Amino acid sequence: MSRPRESHIGRADSIATVTTVADADGAIDPDDLPDGLVIADETGRVICFNSAAARITAVPRAAALGRPLEHALPLEDLKGRRWWALTDPYGGLATRVGQPERNLLLPGGREVLVSARYVRERPTGPVRRLVISLRGTEARRRTERSHAELIATVAHELRSPLTSVKGFTATLLAKWERFTDDQKRLMLETVDADANRVTRLIAELLDISRIDSGRLELRRQPVDLSAAVERHIQALIATGLAPDRFLVRTRQPLPAVWADPDKVDQVLGNLLENAVRHGEGTVTIEVAPAPVTSDEKGTAVTVSDEGPGIPEESMGRVFTRFWRGSKRGGTGLGLYIVKGIVEAHGGTITVGRGPGGGAEFRFILPVGAPAYLK
Repeated sequence: MSRPRESHIGRADSIATVTTVADADGAIDPDDLPDGLVIADETGRVICFNSAAARITAVPRAAALGRPLEHALPLEDLKGRRWWALTDPYGGLATRVGQPERNLLLPGGREVLVSARYVRERPTGPVRRLVISLRGTEARRRTERSHAELIATVAHELRSPLTSVKGFTATLLAKWERFTDDQKRLMLETVDADANRVTRLIAELLDISRIDSGRLELRRQPVDLSAAVERHIQALIATGLAPDRFLVRTRQPLPAVWADPDKVDQVLGNLLENAVRHGEGTVTIEVAPAPVTSDEKGTAVTVSDEGPGIPEESMGRVFTRFWRGSKRGGTGLGLYIVKGIVEAHGGTITVGRGPGGGAEFRFILPVGAPAYLK
């Protein structure tokens, strides 16, 4: 079990005490911590100010060590009230154990996330150490922007089909007798297509939620990737696409891949739809054995087209949310979900330029047999 210990760093006018934690491999230097760490002693003077704290606050370590906490770290809440005078950690309620994380402001308006822990020798005794954790707000702001963008995209994508559904149903209910059977059928088919669009969007949102939270469930069973590819191509041909639009190459023997067949269909459907919608010429699908690691093998599926391809500067953003390339249409969530599904299987997916100049997507699924079969 690790035990706290103290090391002393001498200065010309004082001795600064830096708390470290000893573990099996030695001491953990506060400067190794990813978050800012500030520690004040029982008198309220700063005895530890790690490099992350100096970076986040823009306060030099030398200017903070040995100074009263309220001077070294002059925090204010969003209403402009002085934080240390407001919370009074040393003279406040003896039952308090700390402060939850909240947004506070440094001089100049710099925003920082602050949480504090009151260390006492006994439950209601005086505060012997005040441990403050500091974090920048950039990551949280990026997350908030991403969520706001997702909400805006969903609202936009839902508005159009729901407006159509509402308009057609209201018209049919009000003027049913005035329309011919063909007109009624056309309107009902439009309603059905828009309802499918809403259903697909909701399914994408659920997938994103599960991927982001690590709760994407996989029901693994043997999957014949070659047969799955053929099934998708036949479905596309049935929609009116020419059979010679597709070229399938399969290299046997293929290893027996255990995967979630529904999720694999989702990946194949998305990649093939992208190739047909955004690419040109022949869509080539290659299914072949591919080594994943030195000890395990898998199957690689490559989908390429002969269109203009993806600009080099956009390659790194293809699998991010809302990426749509040069052509508008869709939610821009499909490839993000594809990447999440492949990685949930323990596989990898890459994008590049195909032999015909178009986009080339290649994903590899490991064998992935259930533990009871290994």
